[in-house]
Amino acid sequence: MSHTLGIRQAQKQKTRQALLDAALGLLEEQSLSSLGLREVTRAVGVAPTAFYRHFRSTADLGVTLVEEALGSLHPMIRTTVHPSDTSDERIARAVELIARHVAANPAHIRFIARERHGGVQPVRAAIQDQLARFAEDVKAELAMDPVSAGWHDDDLLMLAHLYVDQMLMTASLFLDALEATEEERERIAQIATNRMRLISIGRRHWLD
Repeated sequence: MSHTLGIRQAQKQKTRQALLDAALGLLEEQSLSSLGLREVTRAVGVAPTAFYRHFRSTADLGVTLVEEALGSLHPMIRTTVHPSDTSDERIARAVELIARHVAANPAHIRFIARERHGGVQPVRAAIQDQLARFAEDVKAELAMDPVSAGWHDDDLLMLAHLYVDQMLMTASLFLDALEATEEERERIAQIATNRMRLISIGRRHWLD
C-alpha cells in the first residue's frame, strides 16, 4: 500500500511541476493576468479539472512560481554581502553570481521582472515579501561588518534595500543582454560594479 501511495505522490508532484513549467513557458509571451488555466492544462495534456488538484487559481500558481524563482536565492544574497572579504571582492562576486543566475534562469527572471508591477495582486505581494526578506538577509550580514559600527537599524535596512534594488536592476540588465556580445556583457558588468561601488563609498561616509 505504501509503495502505491509513493507512486501516486510522485506522479502528483510530477504533474504539479509540469504545470509550473508549462505556465512559465507560456508567460514568456504574456502576463499572468492574461493566462488561462486551460492554456496551462492543454500544454501539459491534462484535463482542466486536474489543475485544481494542485492550485486554487492561476494567481496561486503565480505565487508558487515566485517562491520557485526567488525562494532559493536567500543563501546567494547573503553570500554577496558577507563581510569576510573586501568591499570590491564582495561586489565582484555579487555581479558574477547575478550574471550566472540570469543566464541559467532567464524565464524565472523575466517572470519576476514583469509581474513585480503586474496586475495580479497576490503575486505582486509575494514578490514584495521575498524582496523584503532579501533586504532583512542583507541587513543581518551588513550588521556584522565593522564598517556598520554605530549605524541605526533603520539606516542599515535602507542600505540593504539599496543593495537589493541594485541587484534587481543588474539582473534586468543582464536579462536584456542575453543575446548580446561578450563585450556588451562586460560593459554591463562594469556598470553594475561601479553602481555598487558608489553605494559602498556612500556607506563609508554616511556617519560623517
